[in-house]
Amino acid sequence: MLRKTRLALAAGAAFLAAAHFAAPTPARAEIPGNKIRLGVLTDLSGFASDSTGMGSVVSARLAAEDFKKEHPGIEVEVISVDHQNKPDIGSATTRKWIADGTVDVILDVPFSSVALAVQEAARGSNVAFIASGPGTALLTGEKCSPNTVHWTYDTWALAHGTALALLKAKKDTWFFVTADYAFGHALEADAMAVVKAENGKILGSVRHPTNASDFSSFILQAQASGAQVVALANAVGDTINSVKAASEFGLTQKQSLAALLMQLTDVHSLGLPVAKGLFLTEGFYWNMNDGTRAYADRFAAQMNGRRPTANQAGVYSGALHYLRAAAAANTTEGQKVVAKMKEMPSDDPLFGKGQVRADGRHIHNMYLFQVKTPDQSKGPWDYYNLVETIPAKDAFRPIAEGNCPMVKS
Repeated sequence: MLRKTRLALAAGAAFLAAAHFAAPTPARAEIPGNKIRLGVLTDLSGFASDSTGMGSVVSARLAAEDFKKEHPGIEVEVISVDHQNKPDIGSATTRKWIADGTVDVILDVPFSSVALAVQEAARGSNVAFIASGPGTALLTGEKCSPNTVHWTYDTWALAHGTALALLKAKKDTWFFVTADYAFGHALEADAMAVVKAENGKILGSVRHPTNASDFSSFILQAQASGAQVVALANAVGDTINSVKAASEFGLTQKQSLAALLMQLTDVHSLGLPVAKGLFLTEGFYWNMNDGTRAYADRFAAQMNGRRPTANQAGVYSGALHYLRAAAAANTTEGQKVVAKMKEMPSDDPLFGKGQVRADGRHIHNMYLFQVKTPDQSKGPWDYYNLVETIPAKDAFRPIAEGNCPMVKS
């Protein structure tokens, strides 16, 4: 009997030992070395470097600083590369970063052609792409990707925000001055669709090469059309030169000028005497509230007093949401983090509360502004009057209209 009891106790001990070793162990952290690497792929030397460039790098660093306060055990590294506004360089850099394991997420990427190339290079990889710089709505439309989140704005939002407001004000005859490349064409098409849908009239359009040096002939055609609104479907230097030419020829004395994409730095370059009265739509303005001003002060301390553009603010906001999602998902695997970004609501002082839709489009309020006159401005970089807040639910293209293959009908 004693022998049986001992055998039973031994068997029980063996069972308990086996059960102990078979018990599931706590999941290991999937963030290698507790470090997340942000790659800012931007224009550091070209004509979009004012609105993105080093300001985007600084914004990524500020996002890393704020994330570290929430998760002191996770290190964040920020690196940057100049894509020179060339799709082949953007694509090659992305593929090299993926192959070498250099970064976990790619941020910014101004210029739609570069962004589309980066999106295809990143598709299906372990790297996420948070696009704050480009405008093409294709990123969340027919070419949407499970690796991509499109943050700050897109052509649909810009065109609808500005066009609808002016059409409501009974300005219903339009002429377009359009940059002759994919982004300009998309911006023109989106705005034209709004004008036609609201029973407005398109009196004509003219297309110009990018980085054109002389806009006089294009502006004279717009002036001769007699259209109530001359819409600029271009960006950065082309927009600046268009506005300068319009001012020189007195176009705004009888016609309204609408910049379908204009950044704060563009207005700064023009100066208020030239830019005054311009209508534009943005997703962020530094002087909106205490939260935006606090970020702008931190940004200015590293940028020689400059104030951030919406694109640069989008880098901060998108990077912070990415970092929070990576921590919550306990991984840096691109598609898993993007999925977590869609699951978690976003919230920060710059863009407020928002969400990432199934197609990768980040949804937040947009704002219609009018550029101040010199006497309205209260100080450096104080350039915008708020005309209208466009609610998040109305600010972006309805998800069903984007034809994103990831969206179930």
